[in-house]
Amino acid sequence: MVYAAGSGVSDEVSAAPLPWDGQAYSVKRFGTTITNCDSEPVQTPGCIQGHGALLVLRADDLTIAQVSDNSGVLLGHSPESLLDQPVARVLGDAPAAVLRAFLTREPVERNPLYVLTHPGRDGAALDVTVHTIDGGVIVEFEATAHSAADGPDYFSLIKQSVHRLQGASSLQALGDTATAEIRALTGLDRVMVYKFHDDGHGEVVAENRRPDLSTWLGMHYPAQDIPEPAREVFRRTWIRPMREIGAPISELVPLAHPDTGRPLTMTHCALRGTSVMHTEYLQNMGVAASLTLSIRRGDQLWGLIACHHYTGAFDLPYNMRAACELIAQIVSLQHKASEDRDYLSRQLRFDEVRQLLVTQAAYDGGLSAMVTGPLTLLDAMDAHGAALFHQDRWWRVGETPPESDLERIADWLGERPEFASSAQPVFVTDALGTLLPGSPELDAVACGLLALTLSHRGQNLILWFRPESLRTVDWGGNPQDKPMVLGPNGPRVTPRRSFELFSDSVRGRSMPWQQWEIELALRFRLVVMELVISRAEQLTELNTDLARSNDELDAFAYVASHDLKEPLRGIHKYAHQLTVSAAYADPQNAQRLDSLTRLTLRMDSLLDSLLHFSRVGRVTLELEDVDLDELVHEALEMVGSRRSERPNEVVMATNLPHLRADRVRLREVFVNLLSNAFKYNDKPTVHIEIGWHPPHTVTRQPHWPADTTHHPIFYVRDNGIGIEARHAEQVYKMFKRLHGRDEYGGGTGAGLTIVRKLIERHGGAVWFDSEPGVGSTFYISLGLS
Repeated sequence: MVYAAGSGVSDEVSAAPLPWDGQAYSVKRFGTTITNCDSEPVQTPGCIQGHGALLVLRADDLTIAQVSDNSGVLLGHSPESLLDQPVARVLGDAPAAVLRAFLTREPVERNPLYVLTHPGRDGAALDVTVHTIDGGVIVEFEATAHSAADGPDYFSLIKQSVHRLQGASSLQALGDTATAEIRALTGLDRVMVYKFHDDGHGEVVAENRRPDLSTWLGMHYPAQDIPEPAREVFRRTWIRPMREIGAPISELVPLAHPDTGRPLTMTHCALRGTSVMHTEYLQNMGVAASLTLSIRRGDQLWGLIACHHYTGAFDLPYNMRAACELIAQIVSLQHKASEDRDYLSRQLRFDEVRQLLVTQAAYDGGLSAMVTGPLTLLDAMDAHGAALFHQDRWWRVGETPPESDLERIADWLGERPEFASSAQPVFVTDALGTLLPGSPELDAVACGLLALTLSHRGQNLILWFRPESLRTVDWGGNPQDKPMVLGPNGPRVTPRRSFELFSDSVRGRSMPWQQWEIELALRFRLVVMELVISRAEQLTELNTDLARSNDELDAFAYVASHDLKEPLRGIHKYAHQLTVSAAYADPQNAQRLDSLTRLTLRMDSLLDSLLHFSRVGRVTLELEDVDLDELVHEALEMVGSRRSERPNEVVMATNLPHLRADRVRLREVFVNLLSNAFKYNDKPTVHIEIGWHPPHTVTRQPHWPADTTHHPIFYVRDNGIGIEARHAEQVYKMFKRLHGRDEYGGGTGAGLTIVRKLIERHGGAVWFDSEPGVGSTFYISLGLS
């Protein structure tokens, strides 16, 4: 919309050597052979707009090294008569002295400033501006449109403009005010604020125009319309005037600097010759004159203020340009202040929510409270769904993918080294379906993703989701239009010729995540990490206390169970003697003595279990290489009595591996599991399967412990009575039985407690899958294997 169109055609036209390679370039001399806009030397065009004149002076003696070829018309001296002459030849001795003093006094490096007014040829007043660059002095001459006496009072006008700009209450109001002020200052037909989006394309976000012109507000234009060389110019300079599009241009004489042999860098020249592509582009739009100003955020180019005139040449004298340039600088500062103010307002609002969330998590016992509590992660971000991976499970709120897809997303994120290592702890996309293989179905709920990792290896993740947002973008012409013409030097790209409304539907993208949202998410991460670290420190202290308590409890259990055995044997002995001697006693007392005998036997069994459990916690593991096939056969022999009670079928894998473990303790684990498989079974024939899964060969289920699939997993599967899910933890509690004392052969209820203790001593885990009435599968994974 503002600059040349149609770059990126190298796939259509093979690159040819540029005719100016190795020498100074001038479109007036070489014409144009451009197959890519990014190759045009817009900062060194070798020519100027023909309504002004230019001198290049040597800094040491102010002699003329280069001059525009129209100097005879505007300055009254031909180029040949000026080369190597002092600048006083043009200005006169007194003005030349003024120029020398000005150069010494003022900051003119890459900063054009007005220095004096020159009468010019036939007394036509010319404004003289000067700046320095690359060790040279550039002097520009342009016509003065108004005398100081009858020209506009730009100082007063600027004061009023600044007041109105400072009163703008929003970014939109700032853009509307800026376009109105510049149009009032200049009288140009159309003034627009043109914003660059993250992908480089532009959009007209504010406009002030002549009433009879159709609006371009809301129109989008492809990134190629303003190629990178032009953007680089606008990062370095504030203003680009073009008095008349397509007017004659004047070439520098000589074209290269005679002392250096290099082309003149004209980035900061108001008279800089126009880009070929830019000229054709504006002519295709019907523009006769233009003025372009930069809007910057620091050293970044945020956008442009683009001004068009349609009714012929338009004088843009220095004073007017200086006023407009000042407005552009104020708009840039005010724009940043407005954005910062909006950001601060949003930051305060969301930070308050986030602080409440973290407080809620701290009081309610963990991160999961940020999903299950009154305030959720959805209150902390503009999203439709959120998921938290914490404590080896997913917590979800709002519209999210199913857990299987969440696992896939988490695995995919874990494959990104920077994200998984927390070196780059945030990942953002508005088109997840195009990045995650085979996932276009995610667009309905998870087209947009903002992910935070709270720990290494993805052990804690926060994911926010946005659904697909079907948008219609109005383009100023078809953005794919890249017309080619055949020139004297071969084919070349030309600007677009059509700027009619072209609507395009955009699919597969969510509403984009704004930079301020990403920054606030990272701030939130720091606060949550502080909570996680605080929790970890508390857990470390608790674990230390717990370990000490467990040691004391084990010691107590050992002493208590060992010392109680002796008096219990005495009670049992005397009860038995009383039972024998009470043969002639009344039946009621005989029944009481019989009950006392049974109770002493049960208490003895409980003390044996307690003593065994305490020894399990105190004994040192004797690790050795264990043949698991041999060990399981030994365990089956040890449960032979139960095996002989009813018909049974035991299937055992033939490739059970060797592993490093305590042979006696691990055999005890299998004895307990096999004993339970035979014991808790109501089928006519007991079926038992003993097998294993090598590392990384089985998919981890949501309720399985973390990292178990990294080690061999062994299992004992039966067709017994099964266990209801609500009893998943109770079965491991000491002396806890799910059935009556005498059902299924009785027992103390310590078997699985001892199994878990032994497996944890090996650095492993035990868990099970079960279906009541169908059977159970108990799994064990040994961390030491």
